[in-house]
Amino acid sequence: MEEKDNIKQAVDEQTAKDEVEQQMDENAAGEEPESENVERDTSDGHANDSEPRGRRAKKRHSMQQIDELNAKVEDMGHKLAEMNDKYLRIYSEYENYRKRTSAEKAGLILNGGKDVIKLMLPIIDDMERALANMSDGDSAREGMQLILKNMLNALQQKGLKPMESKGEKFDENYHEAITQIPAPTPEAKGTVIDVVKKGYFLNDEVLRFAQVVVAN
Repeated sequence: MEEKDNIKQAVDEQTAKDEVEQQMDENAAGEEPESENVERDTSDGHANDSEPRGRRAKKRHSMQQIDELNAKVEDMGHKLAEMNDKYLRIYSEYENYRKRTSAEKAGLILNGGKDVIKLMLPIIDDMERALANMSDGDSAREGMQLILKNMLNALQQKGLKPMESKGEKFDENYHEAITQIPAPTPEAKGTVIDVVKKGYFLNDEVLRFAQVVVAN
């Protein structure tokens, strides 16, 4: 009887041992999918993490390209402004040069014979003084008057014009006061009483100042 009890106890122990081992195997089999899920979740997390980082890197690269383009545009704007400023300066200098040379050319055309005409003024003065001292019946007077008239007409075509000074107010821009005399009337004060040497214009510019006597 005692032997049977020992055999039964051994069988029960073995059965319990088998049940424990079976339970441990089942637990181990249940833990493997969980670890796989953890690994899968971890790998998915890395994938999801790498995707935003790629977009951020691409966006950063695009921003750098935009900054570089903006810098190039700004630099080109500065260069364009400098070139435009240089162009305006050169154009302005050329316009000033063109106007200056045009004015000089026009002056040469208008006053090309200025020196020659000025040299002829003393001859005209002598002829006028000679005519003033000739009598009306003198035959040479008529010939000299004709010569003087033709000469003055030719010079007037070149821009020569006599200056009318007697009775006018004294103007230092046109007159040269040789002497002063007391004014015969208060109204005559500061006016030209007499002309010693006639003045002339050449193309509306003073060629020779009139030498005058001024009432004071």
